[in-house]
Amino acid sequence: MATYDPDNIFAKILRKEIPCFKIYENDHVLAFLDIMPRSPGHTLVIPKAPARNLLDISADDFAHVARASRLIARAAMPAFNADGIMVVQFSEPASGQEVYHLHMHVIPRFEGVALLRPASRKEDMKVLEEHAAKLIAALDKG
Repeated sequence: MATYDPDNIFAKILRKEIPCFKIYENDHVLAFLDIMPRSPGHTLVIPKAPARNLLDISADDFAHVARASRLIARAAMPAFNADGIMVVQFSEPASGQEVYHLHMHVIPRFEGVALLRPASRKEDMKVLEEHAAKLIAALDKG
């Protein structure tokens, strides 16, 4: 397994070198919208600790990511009137991992609506802004 690259795009987001649509942040994690969502509200939850993926993150750091993923999932259901929620994590290329900073995908699901293909379409920034506001409002209610 390769080592962690501190210049990956998510590390740059953590350092505020690249902007994001932030949904949630604490001392251990950052959650932000995927700009190429597979479904409305598709959120990424990442640790602030440097970790390539599930195979090298500490159990404590992963626990923070898991708790924040649950928090986002519970807010996304009512925020998007979703029928279900999908939480996914990929580790290493054979699994489909493309960004080598651990991240959980929290994806609202809707009956009869297929997911968009990964990285198939960059969402309009105004739509992402509206989705972020919905999720943040749902978190504030929760």
